[in-house]
Amino acid sequence: MHVNIVGSGIIGLATAFELSSRGHTITIIDPAPGQGASYAAAGMLAPAAETVWGQGPLHQLLSASSARYPQFVDRLEAATGVRPDYLQSSTLVVAAEPADREALHDLVELQSSLGLSAEKLLPSQARSLEPALASNISGAVLCAEDHQIDPRSVVRILLQHFHNDLVHEQAEELITEGSRTSAVRTATGKVFAADQTIIATALGTVKGLGKLPLRPVHGDILRIQSPPGPALLTRIIRGIVHRQNVYLVPRKDGSLVLGASVREDQNPEVNVGAMYNLLDNARRLVPGIIDCSLNEVIARPRPATADDRPLIGRIDPGLVLSTGYSRHGVLLSPLGSELTADLAENNKRNPLLNDVDPQRFPTLSATAALEALG
Repeated sequence: MHVNIVGSGIIGLATAFELSSRGHTITIIDPAPGQGASYAAAGMLAPAAETVWGQGPLHQLLSASSARYPQFVDRLEAATGVRPDYLQSSTLVVAAEPADREALHDLVELQSSLGLSAEKLLPSQARSLEPALASNISGAVLCAEDHQIDPRSVVRILLQHFHNDLVHEQAEELITEGSRTSAVRTATGKVFAADQTIIATALGTVKGLGKLPLRPVHGDILRIQSPPGPALLTRIIRGIVHRQNVYLVPRKDGSLVLGASVREDQNPEVNVGAMYNLLDNARRLVPGIIDCSLNEVIARPRPATADDRPLIGRIDPGLVLSTGYSRHGVLLSPLGSELTADLAENNKRNPLLNDVDPQRFPTLSATAALEALG
């Protein structure tokens, strides 16, 4: 079977990898491969630290995908000869003030009810694990099974792996034969026929797809460099400061990813106020960042749904949708690529598909109904 994949972020590339591993041939269509939301993502694999009340189905998805990550990394290395920057270091969730500690304890209660790994620590215990933490933090929780991967390393490896299958053009239109998608036309007029087409773009529109229930949620993110010497941090630090969230993710090269704002102001550029707020909150938890140098500041939109679960489902006999991963695209890559590949093969047996079915949103259901009427 030949499959077109529109979009080459981490979801599109992981899906290409899954399908090629099953013996299918691939064409990946994207004018700027790997430069979207995946380029900005911090890569936290944090099903415990990402826990939020009222999102049970999402937690099930996050946990299922997290459990797949070690095998996913091993498969990538076996197929390409290069291992992604995958660090099985734990995560500390830190409260800056007593009021923040209350939010932290609420998080632990929820984590415990879901059977997730979470251990309350005294401030002194947290500082013994990470001496760079501020002396006046109010509390911490250790999430031992929350790890990290550098998404840029995954994308770089897979782009090289599929370099002969990449089309550096904008997908402009879906071509149908009857009720079935049969090809993709690009902006230059080239037509790429396929047995199946997968839409894995974040927020880009393709004529013939219809309106999706997605909204752009912009995030500002910084990359800073620690001074020479011992690493400033060895674990991910996720902080609650004045009930606001901030995180610091240490990389193997001594740099730190600091993020991320959550903005729905439609501004695609870096917001100075958001950047200042992130730096100030991070400094409150890890004062040593004032001695770091600034490597990069970028902003990217993330495709979000109303319930933070992705849209993975069949749209017509030749078209599958896999988008809307919000801030969880990196963590959900192993599971999302598996579910999407299953659908491309017309395998609908996985019960998790019910939680990501695009038809759960009335706008998509109405669109499908209108298209069926012709």
